[in-house]
Amino acid sequence: MTALSDIKTLDDIKLLVDTFYGKVQKDTLIGPIFNEKIGNNWPSHLERMYRFWQTILLEEHTYSGSPFPPHKHLPVEKTHFNRWMEIFTETIDSLYTGALAEEAKLRAKNMAEMFFYKIEYFRTGGRNFFES
Repeated sequence: MTALSDIKTLDDIKLLVDTFYGKVQKDTLIGPIFNEKIGNNWPSHLERMYRFWQTILLEEHTYSGSPFPPHKHLPVEKTHFNRWMEIFTETIDSLYTGALAEEAKLRAKNMAEMFFYKIEYFRTGGRNFFES
């Protein structure tokens, strides 16, 4: 077995994205949501995700756009975000180790939390948003 290395190149990003979304598509909880939303557009979605993570992790600015709007109306709850994060973490840990691998997990966690709260905010129109 070979030792894991850190994320260093676009090929590493592609392996991460392809492996992660391959698992997502088959997942019984979040797979149906992704598959319904993305439909036959998986190749273009994966290309966009390569550019997104390349920009975030490698600081090669190939992504432009706003990642939140396509997610705004998804029928998701906290359990969906928890599962997304679980699959993402498992994927990173199975492929890489190092500073950028840890950065990827931190960025994904922060993004999942932000998306969850923003979706809830839009769902409620801001009502009861800060009550718990």
